[in-house]
Amino acid sequence: MALITFTNKGIYCKQGDFYIDPWRPVDLAVTTHGHADHVKWGNKAYLCHELTKPILNQRLGADLNIQTLPYNEELSINGVKVSLFPAGHVIGSSQIRLEYKGEICVISGDYKVEYDGISTEFEPVKCHTFVSESTFGLPIYKWLPQDIVFQQIRDWVSDNHDKLKTSVLVAYSLGKAQRLIKNLAGDVPIYVHNSIANLNEGFIRAGVDLPETIRITPELKKEELQKGIVIVPPALADGKWMKSLQSAATGVCSGWMQVRASRRWRSADAGFALSDHADWPGLLSAIKATEAEKVFVTHGFVSTFSKYLNEIGIASEEVVTRYGNEEEEEKEILTKEA
Repeated sequence: MALITFTNKGIYCKQGDFYIDPWRPVDLAVTTHGHADHVKWGNKAYLCHELTKPILNQRLGADLNIQTLPYNEELSINGVKVSLFPAGHVIGSSQIRLEYKGEICVISGDYKVEYDGISTEFEPVKCHTFVSESTFGLPIYKWLPQDIVFQQIRDWVSDNHDKLKTSVLVAYSLGKAQRLIKNLAGDVPIYVHNSIANLNEGFIRAGVDLPETIRITPELKKEELQKGIVIVPPALADGKWMKSLQSAATGVCSGWMQVRASRRWRSADAGFALSDHADWPGLLSAIKATEAEKVFVTHGFVSTFSKYLNEIGIASEEVVTRYGNEEEEEKEILTKEA
């Protein structure tokens, strides 16, 4: 019997009687990471990595029933051995390894294979069945090394400063924002939106070393922002607050920026192809490393990527899920926080 099935609530393990990243309320949700398209409010209990707990508390509530598990430690749930392995996507992100009667299945959630200096580095896990995302599952998506991308951003910020423009970087509150903060910290102050500041505080309390930032408050004079770097979530990129800034230059940090049309669509002044997801070579290398006999492909360029896997001799099947719309989900979070 297969270890997982795909239901209208999410990925279900019948033998253990739990779900992985369900999108409807269940008794036990085993959670890969804290992005809102992968974790929902309303489950009776959650199991996640230690560093995902502060994210769930911040975004879903302080009174949740959460059990945590470090990487590479095993927990038995109704006879199913459950363990977490680094996914490299964001802080605390995990691949969920299930083992039952010799059968091994790994649900990866979202992942990237380049070490970002904050998230624990991706660790391939050998298995019989692997569930993979395909957010950037097209050959066109091949990332430059992140140190090159960050240098591009520094040069852009420096040019803006010379022109007396405020440098506004648009990035997800969880993951991308922390990478920017870590890699751009220096003599220039970094101002962050409230949602980013709240998450940063949670990570710092959990022992994660993050450079100091300045929370954007109504009292903060907009003239001050020209002295540094401003980081805001995508939901605010076209909002009234952004339009109220004088001489602002906007740079969107996203893998979608690899395609120039995406930059025009976001009406951005600059686009930087910085992603927390694996690119085409990364997806292929990760999947091959698992030596999986069967791969289920979820959210992204599902059809193209699954077809290619079958063509190169890796049995693959397309699966429809509700994952992959991080930006729309983040808008809901910001609305609740407002």
